[in-house]
Amino acid sequence: MATRASAARCSSIALLLLLALAGTSSAQLSTGFYSKSCPGVFNAVKSVMQSAIAKEKRMGASILRLFFHDCFVQGCDASLLLDDTSGFQGEKMATPNNGSVRGFEVIDAIKSAVEKACPGVVSCADILAIAARDSVVILGGPSWDVKVGRRDSTTASFSGANNNIPPPTSGLANLTSLFAAQGLSQKDMVALSGAHTIGLARCTNFRAHVYNETNIDGTFAKTKQSGCPSTSGSGDNNLAPLDLQTPTVFENNYYKNLVSKKGLLHSDQELFNGGATDAQVQSYVGSQSTFFQDFVAGMIKMGDIMPLTGSSGQIRKNCRRVN
Repeated sequence: MATRASAARCSSIALLLLLALAGTSSAQLSTGFYSKSCPGVFNAVKSVMQSAIAKEKRMGASILRLFFHDCFVQGCDASLLLDDTSGFQGEKMATPNNGSVRGFEVIDAIKSAVEKACPGVVSCADILAIAARDSVVILGGPSWDVKVGRRDSTTASFSGANNNIPPPTSGLANLTSLFAAQGLSQKDMVALSGAHTIGLARCTNFRAHVYNETNIDGTFAKTKQSGCPSTSGSGDNNLAPLDLQTPTVFENNYYKNLVSKKGLLHSDQELFNGGATDAQVQSYVGSQSTFFQDFVAGMIKMGDIMPLTGSSGQIRKNCRRVN
């Protein structure tokens, strides 16, 4: 009898230890986290994303970028969505985000639809993760099951946004180390960079590459110069497609452009410039399915970066401010 009681106590302690360990990692994230509490969440997100992308194709790339910029700063916790206030400095005005991150109103619309279906249940961090996946799928890319169960931060990191997000001037070594700091391999980095098969970039981010650098196709450089004046401060916000062929279709043309020396950003062309990642780029040119497979693996890994789970953080009522 005593033995049975002590065995029961031991198994209870073991269970508590397991639960405690689960709370310190992404172990609590699961694809079925909302299966009982909010089964309609995926349809609600998809419906708003479909409308948003039908209205403006570029929005898919914008939402995918929001997720990337969120996860690289204190994990996938929706810290990027918090507005600045007189007593709070968020991440929106940090150099990689200021004047370029967009799509917040779409996240607001999704949050509103989800709150109608299940008030106070689904985090803004999960909404962003699901919306990023839906953006890729709607524009013709691969699908995957999104792990959910994240909670929202009550803090943000302006310095983290300035230091952790790779700038467009990055060389291969810098790109590799900034991704490694988030637990992502060089292979993940090259695959996730394929997100640039959709979307647009501002002249200020590709000016130096198209005017001053030699690892670029001459005709392509001249074409881009026509929409991007050489003087800093002039036409800084003029836009050009990151993938010159199909900027609203998610496929492997981005890598084909790199092999032709038609990467728009310096950091893009660094992936195919006589270095360690050339072979991986070539493999994606030869096989879109290999790219899709590696991209999905990278997105799932990125979604696992330091999530708040259990009783950490909160479920924000409004994605732009803490409760």
